[in-house]
Amino acid sequence: MKIDFKKICKKYENEALETLIKDCSINSVYDESTINEKMPYGKGVFDTFEFLKELALKDGFEVDMCDGRCIEISYGKGEKLIGIFAHQDVVPATGDWDHDPFTPYLNKEENRLYARGTSDDKGPGIASYYALKALKENGLIDGYRVKLVFGGDEERGSSCLTYYFETLKKEEPTFGFTPDADFPLIYGEKGIVNYAYDGKLPLNNVISIKAGVASNLVIDSAVVKVEEPEKLVEYLKHDDKVNCKRLDENTFEFIGKSAHGSTPELGLNSGVIALGVLGEVYNNPMLTLLCNEYSDVNGQNMHVKCESKDMGLTTFNVGTINYEDGHFNMVVNFRYPENCDVDKTLEKIQDCSPLLIRVLSKAPYLYFDPENTTFIKELYNVYVEETGDTTNKPKAIGGGTYAKEAKNTVAFGSCFPGKVDHIHEANEKIDLEDFYASIPIYAHAIYALGNLKDEK
Repeated sequence: MKIDFKKICKKYENEALETLIKDCSINSVYDESTINEKMPYGKGVFDTFEFLKELALKDGFEVDMCDGRCIEISYGKGEKLIGIFAHQDVVPATGDWDHDPFTPYLNKEENRLYARGTSDDKGPGIASYYALKALKENGLIDGYRVKLVFGGDEERGSSCLTYYFETLKKEEPTFGFTPDADFPLIYGEKGIVNYAYDGKLPLNNVISIKAGVASNLVIDSAVVKVEEPEKLVEYLKHDDKVNCKRLDENTFEFIGKSAHGSTPELGLNSGVIALGVLGEVYNNPMLTLLCNEYSDVNGQNMHVKCESKDMGLTTFNVGTINYEDGHFNMVVNFRYPENCDVDKTLEKIQDCSPLLIRVLSKAPYLYFDPENTTFIKELYNVYVEETGDTTNKPKAIGGGTYAKEAKNTVAFGSCFPGKVDHIHEANEKIDLEDFYASIPIYAHAIYALGNLKDEK
């Protein structure tokens, strides 16, 4: 029996959009100031979980709040379990937005919705929810189970899914996907290491540096406070390539351009620029050294550049820089392909570092053979059937997703080929034609995996 997934999902489009608008109205950035036992990631993440809980219970799903780390929405009976892993936390809304990032703006002329989280990852998550709802209400979940899990801490390292699987001992999926990358699908992801330079580092005439909000974001604003400010003013008069504005007598803001930490070449790191300028103006060789090392985002200047055919180049994103009272801290987001020796790379970086470096977190690379993995081929076939696109093929990426946290799971959508949704940037958006198109793709994918016979 051939099922018309587009037809059965069409009726849910308006409801899905209304739900997404409400969801994106909730500021679910990690909020340390409101953390408690009930809200381990703060009030915003808790509020978005409560919103989804009310929605799912109304629609007849089973719900588990998972101690505030995740919300698990489930349906069906059977031995086989299909897992869908999306996240409700979002990165801070840095940059220059045309509209309030947590007041979703529907541009009817462009047929787009603008808000933080529209593409990463609330839009894809809500599309997955309505795919699941469509299957449920059309009797297409038969002989298998589905769990849609929304996590609350993906952007800071996925402690939510670690808790879900390791502490709560939740069942691993037979097959799974996370709607948090690109179509057609992702069969490989680079490994990720976050490390920090940390320690005492006296800096001539530099009082403080405050730059960046997260390791996986390119720094778009670096605020520095200095002594002898006129030296800096004089330097800036003769360097029109540096975008810097004076905030008060001693305080200056270097302006860059944000981008995702997996693609630092698409941004302009104002933190690294600030280090270079301060190093030159105030004769701080350590700052000059760090600027030179990280001006090349692939590690060439540290002699640690590495590349593979499938996964591409190493990348190094300086995500945060903080300096106060003589204490310097800088966090770097390092992503690497499968042929990179991580330990040797870190040793080389340490050898040329002015401070000890400390590893904060590690996530290994992920790889499935796209030609010989059954569920990978099934997902790709679903994409082709629903879109007719045979030109674009499965690929590997630099980004890290929930696929690393669950077994037999890959990233599957939701960004369509050729689209740029400005995730982790100002004016994040989702094209509504893409949002609606992803619902039947996800419905078809869940159904196909639930009925997949060959499980090799």
